[in-house]
Amino acid sequence: MKTTHVKRAFKYRFYPTDAQAAELSRTFGCVRKVYNLALAARTEAWTRQERVNYNATSAMLTAWKKTEELAYLGEVSSVPLQQALRHLQTAFTHFFGKRAKYPRFKSRKKSRKSAEYTTSAFRFRDGTLTLAKMTEPLDIVWSRPLPEGATPSTVTVSQDAADRWYVSLLVEDSTVKPLPAAGAAVGIDVGLDHLLTLSTGEKIANPRHERRDRTRLAKAQRQLARKAKGDGTNRAKARRKAAKVYARITDRRRDHLHKLTTRLVRENQTIVIEDLTVRNMVKNRSLARAISDAAWLEFRSMLEYKAQWYGREVIAIDRWFPSSKLCSTCGTLQDKMPLNVRTWTCDCGTTHDRDVNAAKNTLAVGLTASVCGAGVRPQRNTPGGQSATKQKTPRREP
Repeated sequence: MKTTHVKRAFKYRFYPTDAQAAELSRTFGCVRKVYNLALAARTEAWTRQERVNYNATSAMLTAWKKTEELAYLGEVSSVPLQQALRHLQTAFTHFFGKRAKYPRFKSRKKSRKSAEYTTSAFRFRDGTLTLAKMTEPLDIVWSRPLPEGATPSTVTVSQDAADRWYVSLLVEDSTVKPLPAAGAAVGIDVGLDHLLTLSTGEKIANPRHERRDRTRLAKAQRQLARKAKGDGTNRAKARRKAAKVYARITDRRRDHLHKLTTRLVRENQTIVIEDLTVRNMVKNRSLARAISDAAWLEFRSMLEYKAQWYGREVIAIDRWFPSSKLCSTCGTLQDKMPLNVRTWTCDCGTTHDRDVNAAKNTLAVGLTASVCGAGVRPQRNTPGGQSATKQKTPRREP
């Protein structure tokens, strides 16, 4: 069987000493400062219709270190600072490619605290990791082993809002192999009452992680709101307490999605989903909280990269396909289908569960689109004006 070599990040929690925590905090601050300075320089140059690339900002960094005001940038490892400039270059590349918005400045309080080290700035030997500017290795909790013989190419250190420290090691994992071919195919309809409804008729409950901890979260947020704004100790404690509740919700949600997507990829050769625009759906103020808690976008992302790893296929059909209103037995299209209608009977006599019927239609049109050559992310501006998977209600002649 052919082996697929993939770059895979293994994330572990670690407990730094006071000296290591201080060094990393300084590094985080310097990374943020360099990123913001370079972004400001590139923005100013853009107003003058000049282009500034990574090489120019790297030269600027050398000059900044020689000034009295920014001399402290030379006290930390230079590699994370250079990596920050590379990340900014990537952000501009995505912006010019119309794949992202214009890069934003990093905030001391809101932005993610992280620093990226390449091979020249760390030593990984005998299961211990030592970063540049440090004399002692990190106290890492090895919750799972790295692939045998794997050597990290990049190490990313981060601290979340709950003050938990993590290190992520990027390695080439040769143990990832395509799974044996499976003849099964499944269509998936996402929802809120049930997180997933499969074309097989199975319904997977929505755990509603945020709702389960909503009382604790509201209490922590009230306590935080009572504290005077600023950098006081009491406010910091209240902020950390609220962040821990958020972290608990996020961890449980991610764990559930990992187990779910792994199971679907292992059991099915082809998986068909809807190409939903979640960012537009969360504009509905009545459903925004529930949709965000369901994490449909994260579910799809996990499904796609795992399918790529293990030789499976994920097909996304057009979001405008009327999967709920179409009878999966005879193909009759209903005029209306309000959200409160959960079961309905077609003129052919078949009684449908709304979600199961939608999942069956999703599977059928997804397999058809696969034969026609439609990709995972169908385009709206295909020749003829419609996606290969889009169907509209035929206009009735008077």
